[in-house]
Amino acid sequence: PHVLIVDDDAEMGAMLAAALPRRGYDVSTSRSAEAALEQLAAQEFAAVVTDLRMKGLDGIQLCERIITNHPNLPVVVMTAFGSLDSAVAAMRAGAADFLAKPFKPEALVLTLERVLDHVRLIEEVSRLRERVEETEARPFGQILGKSQPVRELCQLLERVARSNANVLITGDTGTGKELAARAIHEHSERARGPFVALNCAAVPEALLESELFGHARGAFTSARSARAGLFQHASGGALFLDEVGDMPLGLQAKLLRVLQEQRVRPVGSDREVEVDVRLLSATHRDLEQAVQAGEFREDLYYRINVVHAAVPPLRERGNDVLLLAQHFLERFARDAHKAVEGFSSEAARRLLDYDWPGNVRELSNTVERAVALTDHDRIIVEDLPPKLRNYSARSSEGPLEPPRSEPEAPEGLVSLQELERRHIQRVLAAVGGNKARAARILGLDRKTLYRRLEHYAEEGPSR
Repeated sequence: PHVLIVDDDAEMGAMLAAALPRRGYDVSTSRSAEAALEQLAAQEFAAVVTDLRMKGLDGIQLCERIITNHPNLPVVVMTAFGSLDSAVAAMRAGAADFLAKPFKPEALVLTLERVLDHVRLIEEVSRLRERVEETEARPFGQILGKSQPVRELCQLLERVARSNANVLITGDTGTGKELAARAIHEHSERARGPFVALNCAAVPEALLESELFGHARGAFTSARSARAGLFQHASGGALFLDEVGDMPLGLQAKLLRVLQEQRVRPVGSDREVEVDVRLLSATHRDLEQAVQAGEFREDLYYRINVVHAAVPPLRERGNDVLLLAQHFLERFARDAHKAVEGFSSEAARRLLDYDWPGNVRELSNTVERAVALTDHDRIIVEDLPPKLRNYSARSSEGPLEPPRSEPEAPEGLVSLQELERRHIQRVLAAVGGNKARAARILGLDRKTLYRRLEHYAEEGPSR
């Protein structure tokens, strides 16, 4: 990174100009604020480090000019007058941080790393916001995401949508299985027909048969009139059976017969009704294990599982977390009539670190809560639920230790390199160390992943 040092003290400028390059920075110097503004107009810098007290324009005035003309350029203010008033004035002028003289070069390096990481994460959130707009312009159904697992899922759904095959959609609770089913239907030849959905686990067993197949008048005490079932309502379109794995065994046999013959017999009737239905099913259970345990019919399993689509959990979707979070934020902010534009860098990092056991549904609820509580134009860490604020990401090596560098970074900020390292370790842990699968989830080729793991091994344990 190219840093501009502004100080009318020639010795201080020379000392920093000599120390920073040894720590990976390119350095230019300036003896006055006026000269610094000319340099900023002529070339790009990653950050500015300026003294507070200088002849002519002082550091506060320089900071104000920079924020006006270069709003994304971080400024670090140095001052020998390390009072609270000086720090407050610098921060009010837009400074990213300040240092009290005298200080060691390592303290400035740590401060620069911190503010540059902050800028990078803000830029990443901004890029993801642009991706939301780009993706929403041409989504596959309502599925939002750019990660490799989501791209592979959408490719599969797009192919199977063109057929009339029954599809079994699996995935953890809250991953969006119904969105996948609706996307298949909306892109199929049956799109003009109805899409009827039923959660098998939400209907009492005694009523489920009537709900699916209908009933004749007088079939049971409260059946005062005949009623068509969902198979008849879905005829010409698709029937989505969520949590099909919770269907009672006795009813499974009747469902199998309907799928084989495309005819239903309403409860209490001696007549059959023809139907033309494509079945889309979903479950969070492992149906193969349920078959082996005698809890699900094997013949029905193969009938509904002509094509299998697995919806990935949110923890395997990388930066899709921020993409979805920004999507939800814009929707909830619009509904609440609040001018909330995005997430602070630290709040975004907490969203990335968290494992999201409740998946997309939990993320949606989290963002809705944050929008309801925030008094700022960006969601900050204090707006997030306690479990996110207190969450400690775990890698395959165990709990992550706090940063050892002194002074400690505010709010636990770490470098993007460290953030990437932790995310890779979390993905590896989630897939049981399977590097090929981890590489697909991360959107990397295997050679790149291996090189990064070798580099992490040489660096030693994660900080």
